[in-house]
Amino acid sequence: MSAELDALLAVMVRLRAPDGCPWDREQTLASLAPYTLEEAYEVVDAIESGDLGALRDELGDLLLQVVFQAQIAAEAGAFDFAAVAAGIRTKLLRRHPHLFAHAGDANDATEATEATNATDAADAGTGAAWTAAQQTVAWESIKAAERRAAAAPSEGRLSQLDGIARSLPALLRADKLSKRAARIGFDFHRAGEAADKVAEELAEVREAAGSNPESAPSPEVCEEVGDLLFAAVNLARKLGVDPEAALRAANGKFERRFRGMEALAAARGETLEGLDLVAQERLWQEMKRRE
Repeated sequence: MSAELDALLAVMVRLRAPDGCPWDREQTLASLAPYTLEEAYEVVDAIESGDLGALRDELGDLLLQVVFQAQIAAEAGAFDFAAVAAGIRTKLLRRHPHLFAHAGDANDATEATEATNATDAADAGTGAAWTAAQQTVAWESIKAAERRAAAAPSEGRLSQLDGIARSLPALLRADKLSKRAARIGFDFHRAGEAADKVAEELAEVREAAGSNPESAPSPEVCEEVGDLLFAAVNLARKLGVDPEAALRAANGKFERRFRGMEALAAARGETLEGLDLVAQERLWQEMKRRE
């Protein structure tokens, strides 16, 4: 295993050498960012398809992004791949205080204590089993302690929302924002209340759209649609539904049915675009019945 990783790192060094690959040499951390996102999504696609061979390949592509960016950072004198691996190993030890005794610095001890207190456990470092719920509470508590420790004094008071990347897909970021707020009690008590909020926001979209006869949406309409989407994500969270996964599934269902509509129309010597809405709706309902 170590030999394969060493060989991969050596290949990247060679690609970035002065006489290496011109394309690889001209890449920067910024230019690689879109590829990193793309590879991460392709890993998810492979998982959802159940194709383990594809998953192996996609994980390799994602690992390449880590190796590539670590090499660029090493050339700048910032850090290397070993530092990346050491950092995540240390983080895993620190965030599982019930499994690993902390022999690190005072911050480690403080974070372990906070996690232990958060779960009412007295077994840090003993190897005692925690439930998944206890581990989730501990993980989030330790992350919060890490954010406090890393913040500069000049930055002032920290927010519960610190550390949620702005570059996340909007749906995923909305879910994370509402989860952070819920941790301190800013949340609906029941899913029904969240559903009522969705209905309220939908009514506001209708009202804003009714006062906006122009073909291009007004800023008010855009704002109200955003509020509606955020409320829908909040409802999904209260129902225990992953909104990103749910929307991916809905996208897949729509695509499957729409392609089926196109196939049905073609089998009848027609084109979908040549049919009126009523005929298109009949095809849609036929595809629903076939599922």
